Amino acid sequence: MQHPYHPPAFPQRPAPPPFGENIAWVNAVFSAKAVHSGGVIRRSVRTIDREIGRDLFEAEVRRRGFHAIEIAGQYIILCNPGLMRVVC
Repeated sequence: MQHPYHPPAFPQRPAPPPFGENIAWVNAVFSAKAVHSGGVIRRSVRTIDREIGRDLFEAEVRRRGFHAIEIAGQYIILCNPGLMRVVC
């Protein structure tokens, strides 16, 4: 008897709440002093998933003209609309 194929279980991202419910969270993240001085902020991917979801977060970063890098479970947000170049 053959066993049916079961794909491997991958952790599911939690469904993000509607963006309107978390506008205060987004405003708090992007009101940090580093944002206004062209600095860098970071947030965990898990927090982003829980609070607004990756798609909406990435759209907000783009809307502001900033850049984001995802590495080791963190988003690094470069709060500067200037040209970004990865050196190494």
